[in-house]
Amino acid sequence: MTQERPHRRLGSRWMALLFVAGVALLTLPDLVGLDVVTPFAQLVALRPYLLVGLVILVPVLLVLARRVRGAVLAAAGVVVVLVVAAGMIAPRAVSTTPVRAGGHTLTIAAFNTYSGGADVGEVAALIRDERPDLVSLVEASTTFRSKLAPLVEPLGYHLVTAVGEPDGDLGGVTAVVADRLGDVRSSTYIATPFPRVELEGGGLGELRFVAFHTLAPRRGDVPQWRSDVSLVSQWCAGPQPAIIAGDFNATLDHSVFRSAMAGCGDAAAQRGHGLTPTWPTWLPGWLGPQIDHVLATDPIVAETFEVRDIAGSDHRAVLTRLRIPDDVMPGIGNPSPPQ
Repeated sequence: MTQERPHRRLGSRWMALLFVAGVALLTLPDLVGLDVVTPFAQLVALRPYLLVGLVILVPVLLVLARRVRGAVLAAAGVVVVLVVAAGMIAPRAVSTTPVRAGGHTLTIAAFNTYSGGADVGEVAALIRDERPDLVSLVEASTTFRSKLAPLVEPLGYHLVTAVGEPDGDLGGVTAVVADRLGDVRSSTYIATPFPRVELEGGGLGELRFVAFHTLAPRRGDVPQWRSDVSLVSQWCAGPQPAIIAGDFNATLDHSVFRSAMAGCGDAAAQRGHGLTPTWPTWLPGWLGPQIDHVLATDPIVAETFEVRDIAGSDHRAVLTRLRIPDDVMPGIGNPSPPQ
């Protein structure tokens, strides 16, 4: 008996350490680069909710400590994982980015129409009520554009559409551009599988706007998704100030997304809304990942951020007002004060 006890203790410690390693792997796969393969690419998007499970798991392990060897060690290890993960997530829920004085605002909206199934009237109402300067509509090809154009063109907008490979509205990206921006030049790029629209010139000055969509990281599609997300670096790390808006199918918990957006700020995170779900709408409004984003290169900073429900889509629309320095883009009308 006395000779078996040290072996039992050693075995229980190893079991506890293996358990903690499994918990860490599920919760923090991005720290070792595993979040670019299935199933970690999908699981890491749910990290804020995995942390809730860890909070519950710790007292359960402590209760089991009376009967299960190594449970206390396992609980301590889970607490370490919890602290590390919480430290990565918490800054997104706090508005700490200062808004600089001067300059002027640019209002941006982004929305996935769910293969054109979104209520066109509600999209037009959002544009009419908020008067955004630029809107990125993904999964919106010529069919959706033909329905929306008559509703927003009388409001002072024109539309630019890029058509990709998938049939119907799924394969389209449409940018809605305020006429007050002047003679803005547009370029369409037919990438695989989704296209994009890029705008520059006119009232945008030195600024480039990109209406962007990536493939979702479904099983078998993760390599293409990773390639799509990596494209963001060409604008965030490029020499030209840029705003990239749309459905990125990635959260700030994905290492490939964080790496690609180096040089950009995320509008939601800057205003403490980095945990606000944008998909799917059939879950409660507090549950789900944030995969729709508006990114902008420094020193552009978000003043406000909010999400809106629009019938017919499984995504929520995002709306943000960005503070643009005068040396990046000339003012449109009178500068608005910081909010």
